[in-house]
Amino acid sequence: MTPIAIPDPIRKELYAHALAVFPAECCGYLVGRAPDSVDEAIACNNAQASGEHPLTPERTEETGFVITGRELLEFARSFDSDRPARVVYHSHTNGAAYFSDIDRSMAEGPTYPVQHLVIGVGAGEVTEVAQYAWSDETKDFVEVARWQP
Repeated sequence: MTPIAIPDPIRKELYAHALAVFPAECCGYLVGRAPDSVDEAIACNNAQASGEHPLTPERTEETGFVITGRELLEFARSFDSDRPARVVYHSHTNGAAYFSDIDRSMAEGPTYPVQHLVIGVGAGEVTEVAQYAWSDETKDFVEVARWQP
């Protein structure tokens, strides 16, 4: 599996988003014309604190994220455009970039043809970043890239 390419300027934009909202988790998605790269980050508001998320209402914006309303509609509409969503991103505020059980369950339904990027953020710094893609072979998300910012 090949990770979708994320140019350095977009990576820096994601890191800035994660740091700006810390200690809350950031969230958003990346769009692009080419199937193997992205050219724009779409930052979203984390609506987890609003209680709009029926599957994990006990979580806070520091331990979960949800994209809702107009932003979720725009995300879904992107798949009918010439620049569809290619990657969904969010941060973990414990400094670790891993695809949690809740991340997996949320990514499984509804299913979108995207990879996932997790940004590990600690107090004042991005610590690590990992990218995940669906594997038909393992029937699970697998890590396809990892880097230090």
